[in-house]
Amino acid sequence: EVQLVESGGGLVQAGGSLRLSCAASGFTFDDIAIGWFRQAPGKEREGVSCISSSDASTYYADSVKGRFTISSDDAKNTVYLQMNSLKPEETGVYYCAVRRWQLCTLQMRSFSSWGQGTQVTVSS
Repeated sequence: EVQLVESGGGLVQAGGSLRLSCAASGFTFDDIAIGWFRQAPGKEREGVSCISSSDASTYYADSVKGRFTISSDDAKNTVYLQMNSLKPEETGVYYCAVRRWQLCTLQMRSFSSWGQGTQVTVSS
């Protein structure tokens, strides 16, 4: 059974940092991509970042480039999202998801399994 479990969310002041983790089980990190998405209150879910297992290539939404870093520890089947210089408008639930294809995208429909999410709250 495919499972994705996010952790690392919490409350942080604007300008602060958090590192989210996505622990995966039920599949191996072969020819897949892992994406991070977020959903702010009252807004649609949006893509944040993606990493490919084949060559560790990464992809970021323009809004987070230079502040967020996605990485993978294949031995632990875990993907991380380091978030720096956080802004209040980035408050929301952060989800990770797996795509059964190694090319990265931030299109939600391309991802087949999702975690339950972790809450990130950025205070002003």
